[in-house]
Amino acid sequence: MRPLTVRQLRVIDFVRRFTRDHGYPPTQAELAAGLGFRSVNAAVQHLRLLARKGVVALAPGRARGIRLTEVVAPAPAPAVAPAAGRGMVLPLIGEVAAGVPLLAVEQHERLLEVDRALFSAPADFLLRVRGDSMIEAGIAPGDLVAVQKTASVRDGQIAVVRLDDDVTVKRWRVQGKGAARRVVLEPANARLRPTVIDPARTTVAVEGRVVGLVRSQVGAGAPKRAP
Repeated sequence: MRPLTVRQLRVIDFVRRFTRDHGYPPTQAELAAGLGFRSVNAAVQHLRLLARKGVVALAPGRARGIRLTEVVAPAPAPAVAPAAGRGMVLPLIGEVAAGVPLLAVEQHERLLEVDRALFSAPADFLLRVRGDSMIEAGIAPGDLVAVQKTASVRDGQIAVVRLDDDVTVKRWRVQGKGAARRVVLEPANARLRPTVIDPARTTVAVEGRVVGLVRSQVGAGAPKRAP
C-alpha cells in the first residue's frame, strides 16, 4: 500500500470515530461536513483514492457504504491507550530526510492512535525526538512529541524548527528587529548553550508547535501536554 497523506489520515480518523460513536459509518455528505470539505465531491474523491489503496471498501448504491479494511484498523497501540471515543490517528515521523517537508508521505514511518484529549491543542503529526537537548523540559531521547503544523509560534514556546536541511526541537525566541533581528533556539539542558541564528545567513523556519508528548516506553509516565 502506498503511504497516506495527512488529509487521507483525517478521513480515516473521521470514519473510524463516526462508526464507533454511532454504530454505523457516515454518509459521504456527513464526511464532507465533518471535515470541512467544500463539496461532497471532495469527499468522494478521497474515498475513491483510499479504496484504490485498499484502505476502505465502498459498497455501490448504499448511503452508508463506507467500511475501513484491516489495513488500518486497528491502528498500532500507543504507549497509553486512548479513552473510548477520543482516539485519533496521526502519522509518526522518524528520521527526517534533508530537504523533504515533514508532512511529505515519504516521511511517514507508521500510524499511531493516540488520545486527542491529552494534547493542549489539535496535533497534525508525531515526531520522534533525537538527542537530550530538551530533557529539562521533560522531553527525553526517543519520546514522541505531538506537533501542530504552524509557521509561527510565540516567544518561549517549544517548536519544531528547520535550519537549512536540518530539523530540531527547541524553545523559540526572537531578539532585536530589522537587520539586528536574531532567532534564539534555547535547549532545556544546562550543559548546552542556546543557538543564535542570523536569518540573513541561515534559512530558519518554524515547522510546527509542540502541543504534547508521548513517552517512548510503556510505564515511563503518561502523555503530557506541552508547557
